[in-house]
Amino acid sequence: MTYTATITSKGQITIPRVARMALKSTTVEIEVRGEEVILRPVQSVAGALSAYAGGKESLTEIRGKVWQEVADEKAGRTA
Repeated sequence: MTYTATITSKGQITIPRVARMALKSTTVEIEVRGEEVILRPVQSVAGALSAYAGGKESLTEIRGKVWQEVADEKAGRTA
């Protein structure tokens, strides 16, 4: 099936319910192939912070490291 959606001035679209139900996920991977855009469901993003985990650190410690890295990047500092 083909559906039409409007892109807002903020670059947002509403994905039709039928398409959302088919994805079975609230997180999607977006691939751009020329003039085509492909959405694929992402079932788990659990590994997204794995690069920051150095063993048995708590989520709070990992989150702190991520926030510090973002702050350093915004301030122009590199690790």
